[in-house]
Amino acid sequence: MLPPALAIAVAAAGCAKAINYPSPTGPLHTFAAESASATPSASGPLRVVSFNIAYAIEIDRAIEVLKESRPLRSPDVLALQEMDAPGTERIAKALHMNAVYYPSGVHPKHHRDFGCAILSPWPLVDPHKVLLPHPARVSGLIRAATSAVVVRGDERVRAYSVHLPSPQAVSGGDRKEQLRVLAADADSAGMPVVIAGDFNSNGKVAELERQGFDWVTRDIGVTRPVTLFGMQIRGLHYDHILTRGLSRAGGPDSMGVVNDNRKASDHRPIWALLVPSPAPAPR
Repeated sequence: MLPPALAIAVAAAGCAKAINYPSPTGPLHTFAAESASATPSASGPLRVVSFNIAYAIEIDRAIEVLKESRPLRSPDVLALQEMDAPGTERIAKALHMNAVYYPSGVHPKHHRDFGCAILSPWPLVDPHKVLLPHPARVSGLIRAATSAVVVRGDERVRAYSVHLPSPQAVSGGDRKEQLRVLAADADSAGMPVVIAGDFNSNGKVAELERQGFDWVTRDIGVTRPVTLFGMQIRGLHYDHILTRGLSRAGGPDSMGVVNDNRKASDHRPIWALLVPSPAPAPR
């Protein structure tokens, strides 16, 4: 049994509340690439990478993964989750990328900003924050997706980085409604759309399919292993990439999971190669 003082402290920590940023316009953090690196070709497939870097703690390890894992190198769109501004800036500088970051709020676990970021070697314009309904049951944290338009040569793509609450924090129906809000925002984009991130679910992602999105990573495999004493006892399929106006490139190497995340997170980074969707055949 815990001593009374310790029991009170543990209970208080478990009931700690988030500090939300409810403004639809901020706080906004942008970072411009300080020096140019080899720019990806604007003529090839669009390389999209997503990585939940748990609480933005192991940034150096995450940079190693992003630099040294071949499928993750030189992405056109890099969606990051569980980030703070300093971690986003460090990754942007290390990879010579531009970045847009909107925190959802201050997370009560580490008392730091907590949110999603979009990075790209291409210009990022029209940054946009999407407030999602239904705060978490205990912490009260209100999630927000981060979006920006990636200007890749003559191509423009509206990209979203999203992190939905855990199944313990909101109901499955609430999570579906959050996805409908995200889809409604994307409806106004007027250009191809990419949504990438940690959905804290596999089945609920189908809600975006019902809204007309192509779930290109449906069969991607385990992205969130659950371990006990160093052994995987369960595998969760939580991280995904969906598109509208784009399709997965052909071939077996057009999407995947990088299993060796260098202990940067409890999630594994994912990637997909996308090309313009073929125009519908004339009637």
